[in-house]
Amino acid sequence: MKPIKFKTTIGMLSNNVYYDHIIVPKEIRDKFRVEGKSAIRVLCTVNDNDYFHAGLMPKGDGDYFIIMKKARMKAFGLEIGQEIKVQLEVDTSKYGMRMPEEFEEVLGSDPEGEERFEQLTDGKKRNLIHMVATVKNTDLRITKSLIILDHLKTNEGKLDHKLLLEAMKPKNRKY
Repeated sequence: MKPIKFKTTIGMLSNNVYYDHIIVPKEIRDKFRVEGKSAIRVLCTVNDNDYFHAGLMPKGDGDYFIIMKKARMKAFGLEIGQEIKVQLEVDTSKYGMRMPEEFEEVLGSDPEGEERFEQLTDGKKRNLIHMVATVKNTDLRITKSLIILDHLKTNEGKLDHKLLLEAMKPKNRKY
């Protein structure tokens, strides 16, 4: 499928949670059909900036949206209500987001941990990848990756966020 280009605006949802977002009209969203299924993970480019992995979320009024983090809004120089150029294409990556090299290496060195990780839902995998990817320190990314796999093995593949975060606390203070 070829990338789809369109113009839209930056909006803000104000229903219990406040999100700056890219408005994706229903007719654009409906073009994302792959083998009879709707693709909800996309690669998004805004105003010719570097692409990022994103999910198309229903807005509740027929349209869809892509969440824009405050840091990305600032980095791209965007404001609420601004008209933007958007390019979307189906995200065919394995996890729907960039996998940190350190996490990939740790997974590759631990067959049991990798098996437990791969048994998780796609959303849980992305959540764990995000936990590692947001860390700037390479050593801490490796440490978090090891803690995640140890957690999955110890808990027979079940993810308990409270226990996992407790296991990571001492390591976070170290760096």
